[in-house]
Amino acid sequence: MIERSFLPDTTTAQQRESFPLDWPRAYGEPALSGTIRTVPEDFRVDEILGFEPDGDGSHALLKIRKKNINTERVAKQLARFAGVRQVDVGYAGLKDRRAVTTQWFSVDLAGREEPDWQSLAEDGVEFIAVTRHRRKLKRGALQGNYFTLVIREIQGEPRLFEERIAEVSANGVPNYFGEQRFGFANLEKATAMFTGQLKRVRRPEKSIYLSAARSWLFNKILAARVAAGSWNRAIAGDVMMLAGSHSIFSIDGVDNEIDQRIQKLDIHPTGAMWGGGELAATRDAELLETAAVKDEVVFCAGLKRAGLKQQRRALRLMPVAMQFNRTTSNAIELQFSLPAGSYATVVLRELLNYRLHG
Repeated sequence: MIERSFLPDTTTAQQRESFPLDWPRAYGEPALSGTIRTVPEDFRVDEILGFEPDGDGSHALLKIRKKNINTERVAKQLARFAGVRQVDVGYAGLKDRRAVTTQWFSVDLAGREEPDWQSLAEDGVEFIAVTRHRRKLKRGALQGNYFTLVIREIQGEPRLFEERIAEVSANGVPNYFGEQRFGFANLEKATAMFTGQLKRVRRPEKSIYLSAARSWLFNKILAARVAAGSWNRAIAGDVMMLAGSHSIFSIDGVDNEIDQRIQKLDIHPTGAMWGGGELAATRDAELLETAAVKDEVVFCAGLKRAGLKQQRRALRLMPVAMQFNRTTSNAIELQFSLPAGSYATVVLRELLNYRLHG
């Protein structure tokens, strides 16, 4: 049975009907329910950069804590304040607006005096560190994110929640793209773009629509693997990914060595990130992937025409250093880290039925 996950207010009623985001859970119905994002401080995210700043170079590297403001607005303010083009401002990833998040930005100041960053007047923006770097900070150029989440109005049996925490910590969760990836009717807009109904799409919006369509196809493949009970085990013809990297290799059949490496979290099965070129999966894995997306002709063809190439994404996501404590009789603080490109909400939905405050 497929249980419903939380649908954020950025998803339209039409999208919920045309593209229901009700992916199957790996562990069944959670024992707890609760409310998230009662206040911005209930959803805290800190970037794990994964490298040390160079300490010199033409790029100012800024560590900023922001509250109730999105990443793109901060980037625009930095460009305006420094007198540079917006393209000269870099960041590793988009962070939630309704949250307290700490992330890095780079600003190319080649040939310019460095401004007094602390004098930038923007509500919800605080400068934590300022240094220098030789290169622009590119999207995805971070190791991961550390999350501190507070869930309030808890209902359910705490002992069962502890058991679910232990299960998720040991075995991971399906590595779905989170609901926020699909945004405000992005899947409908992708359909309109692919069918020619949406004209003159700007490059930033086109990238968003392509990503949404590709993520939808991946989630359908992963949902099929979850339903079949094979999201965290190998099947014939699978493509495996080495943990902590994007290195992949194909297998023809499944043997004890592959099973043991999966159990030891050394490798993970993967699913297709759709595009042009030959599908890397073969045998049973190929049959499952093609069957999962057989009704998505518009998206499959559109992604190929757009020039995207076949890639792979791990089906399993492993939260690291997961821990929790009760802050009050009906509130829990949950902490864990995730690699770049993954979503805290897909971890949450396996732990509890959550709802957005308000």
